[in-house]
Amino acid sequence: MMKKSTSLIKKNLLSVANLTITSKDSSLVNNLSFQLLSGETLAIVGESGSGKSLSSLAILGLLPDDLTASGKILFEDKSLLNLAESDYCAMRGKEMAMIFQEPMTALNPSMKLGKQVAEVLLQHYSISAEKAKNKVLALFEKVELPRPKELYNSYPHQISGGQKQRVMIAMAIACKPKLLIADEPTTALDASVQKGILLLLKNLCKEFGMALIFISHDLGVVRHVADRILVMYKGKLIESNSSEQLFKAPQEAYTRGLLACRPTPDTSFIRLPVVDDFLDGKRPKLKLRSAEAKLSQAEKRTIEEPLFEVVELDKEYKGKSGFGKKANTVLAVKEVSFKIFEGESLGLVGESGSGKTTLGRILVGLEAVTKGNIFYKGKDISEYGKADWRQLHREIQIIFQDPFSSLNPRKKIGETLMEVMQVQKKFNRGERRQKSLTLLEKVGLLSEHFDRYPHEFSGGQRQRIGIARALAVNPKFIVCDESVSALDVSVQAQVLNLLNDLKDEYNFTYLFISHDLAVVKYFADRIVVLKNGELVEKGYADQVYQNPKTTYTTSLIDASF
Repeated sequence: MMKKSTSLIKKNLLSVANLTITSKDSSLVNNLSFQLLSGETLAIVGESGSGKSLSSLAILGLLPDDLTASGKILFEDKSLLNLAESDYCAMRGKEMAMIFQEPMTALNPSMKLGKQVAEVLLQHYSISAEKAKNKVLALFEKVELPRPKELYNSYPHQISGGQKQRVMIAMAIACKPKLLIADEPTTALDASVQKGILLLLKNLCKEFGMALIFISHDLGVVRHVADRILVMYKGKLIESNSSEQLFKAPQEAYTRGLLACRPTPDTSFIRLPVVDDFLDGKRPKLKLRSAEAKLSQAEKRTIEEPLFEVVELDKEYKGKSGFGKKANTVLAVKEVSFKIFEGESLGLVGESGSGKTTLGRILVGLEAVTKGNIFYKGKDISEYGKADWRQLHREIQIIFQDPFSSLNPRKKIGETLMEVMQVQKKFNRGERRQKSLTLLEKVGLLSEHFDRYPHEFSGGQRQRIGIARALAVNPKFIVCDESVSALDVSVQAQVLNLLNDLKDEYNFTYLFISHDLAVVKYFADRIVVLKNGELVEKGYADQVYQNPKTTYTTSLIDASF
């Protein structure tokens, strides 16, 4: 009998046994154990606070000083816990590397991109600066960055989010490490960009023989990447299986909940299920809404006069002109026309740079129109000034993508909510306080949250605060600008249900901007598709998905699912 070739036998690269991470007053990760083979892709999935990112930081020796790790972490049989920092520095980047969730904060904003990647090579190898530069240019080509020589001398703020993530990947693979950890590397990226990043990581791991730990809150993202999946919940490993088996027959209620709460092309629930619906032996009874009923309701709204009408809208930006140079002009929105009807949710989709956020900001008065007309309740508001918009903001509000950066970190949440009403000269102070407490309760928060600061809340809670702030003046029209894109899928489902509940209660009209086509199909009545600032397709949500008219829309749908 022939023996198997030893080259085909994968060796154990990483062993984690009974890893426990504690703070002064609580245990954050409890007895986590798993093994990773060389060349294997392992996904760790769970909600925020499940301990998945902390576990990866422990492997790399990057835990904050106020946290303590115990147990065993062996990398090629070398114990990593209590390893000297100098030894860790010699390993990081060369033997093991990490791609962080937010590349803009991980990259040095004051240093050119090429120099940042070259730094890794110069740290670990005795090579000249010129040779390091050539290696970086080759890496930029390897990760499929456009114009490598130009980007080498560019700064992080000059490139897109997807390109920044590719730079981070180039930095991580520069020394061809044996272990690559990717912490939420595609969160908040467009579906097509996300698909490209996932395919790139998969190909690089195969080419270099790297093992990959892929951390995500979204099981749907890791399905086509991972060989095995670990599911974590409140610091504990609750399920481990091959990717195929876990999706075919999840064993734990929590895993079934994570799978169910993410919208898919077939989702037709009136309300999305959430993880809590599956815990403690629960069996959720989900009400379905037929595509015919959804279409009929949407068609009835379009018979009425539109709430908003956008007519041949242009938005132009002028870049800075240097000495002896003409200013560059960018047309972000080009001759866009569409209508929004009262009581509907209009989905606005497109890749980064398509103009969707610019368009949303124009409709709430945060950007001025270059050309064209905007009619609100039949009145042309395209030339409105600040005084006019101060009045109109009583009816038109926005929920931003990043609630943390849009909240004043020095103000308590209650003060922030009352301030909105004060600016609009609504109610006296006592009434404003009572209204704020009611709003917090309405969006699923508690009265004691009134006196807390933004940093004391989770991402999902901060998004609820953003919704409460938008509701403070009883608006009629709300722009949701990527309002659920960076949230855990379970929290995302809760926020989408909340938005729908509020719409039913107050008859709100939404412009729902998102790069996630599955979410838009579920949430929106009609869809508008933008590409490079131009409207390329519009129609009822289900019809657009079933019969897209353009190859661009088809590519967005294919990338999303």
